[in-house]
Amino acid sequence: MRLISTFRAPAIGVLVCSALIILVPVDVGQAQHASPAKKHADRGASSKAQKRGPQERTPFTQDDADAAIIPGAPDARAWGDSETEFTRLLPNLEGPWLAISGGGSDGAFSAGVLAGWTQAGNRPDFSVVTGVSIGALIAPFAFLGPRYDDELRTSFTTISAADIFEDQPTADSLFDYWPLKRLIEQRITPKLLAEIATEHARGRRLFVVTTNLDAGRRVVWNMGAVTAGGDTQALKLFRDVLLASCSIPGFFSPVGVTVESKGRRFEEMHGDGTLTAPFFVLPEPMLAHASRARPPLGQVYVIVNSRPAAAFKMADRNVPGVLGRSIGVALTSALQSEVSLLSVAGQRLGFSLQIAQIDPAFNYPSHGPFDGKYMQALYEFGLGVSQKGTVFKDATASMRRSSAE
Repeated sequence: MRLISTFRAPAIGVLVCSALIILVPVDVGQAQHASPAKKHADRGASSKAQKRGPQERTPFTQDDADAAIIPGAPDARAWGDSETEFTRLLPNLEGPWLAISGGGSDGAFSAGVLAGWTQAGNRPDFSVVTGVSIGALIAPFAFLGPRYDDELRTSFTTISAADIFEDQPTADSLFDYWPLKRLIEQRITPKLLAEIATEHARGRRLFVVTTNLDAGRRVVWNMGAVTAGGDTQALKLFRDVLLASCSIPGFFSPVGVTVESKGRRFEEMHGDGTLTAPFFVLPEPMLAHASRARPPLGQVYVIVNSRPAAAFKMADRNVPGVLGRSIGVALTSALQSEVSLLSVAGQRLGFSLQIAQIDPAFNYPSHGPFDGKYMQALYEFGLGVSQKGTVFKDATASMRRSSAE
């Protein structure tokens, strides 16, 4: 969302979708010049059109929401702001953790870092991988390891706006994301789910964050548990969670998730995970001094798909300019706060925190959303610094030095 301020109003839809570019490579030219008849046929064939009229919802209460579970998969998720709830999802397997933030098209940085890490020969086998927004779409492939590095690289340079959204409003959003939904269906296959299920059975964990818009709370999805059964319902839920983590309210429709509570079923609304977490490692209560929790982690790596601080920029004095700049500043501030909180907790809990962020020295110009040259340059930058072993900085050690001064 922080990139909205870069462009004028007509480009906002393209821009917010840049959080979603980790998709199947397509023929960009063909997508841009597809005929209206072909677009309509694709839309109908893939059943991605959003209903235009208002959708009535089954009423439910806060008590209903608090007790809601995914039918057939009670361990599929937990409240991401609850120590007790999240403890249920923790792995028994100890090892390094990886968290991938949101950040739009700057997700190309993560793809480069992961590939460079592989080539350097010291990329860990993570016991836990978490993702938010664009990080949610990268996370399954990072979780499954280096064999998916090439797919990540390709996906960041071969996408167009037509592959993400249709410039038509729905009943609850400015744009229709049916093309994105279709692409996620192509990308997230039964084979991929089976691989994630195998790793989950080994004790590893893949977490994705959404925001429950009804409760106004963070939800952490245990994606390995979501794959339980390996049936079509599990596949649909897995895809829906990824879509929800990237669905910016107002711009894209929230994603409905069917839940069960006290013998009745209803539909929750889930949206962009960055509303409640720029990236995710642990719930805040587990990071607090009063917590007695000792999660099984010794090293935490965070890839932040943005620069450490907001750069100076004269905002345009119009609605998209002011709104976009404000959102960008808020997200940068949230990232800084989360890093500081995690750094302090690391000293108490005894884990090291390694942070990778885009160096301000990277100044390759971007000429618009889905700028292939910009994303390629950022990918190469992440690849290079990762190969050299200079991309991650020890945030815990830096915090200790600051405290001593």
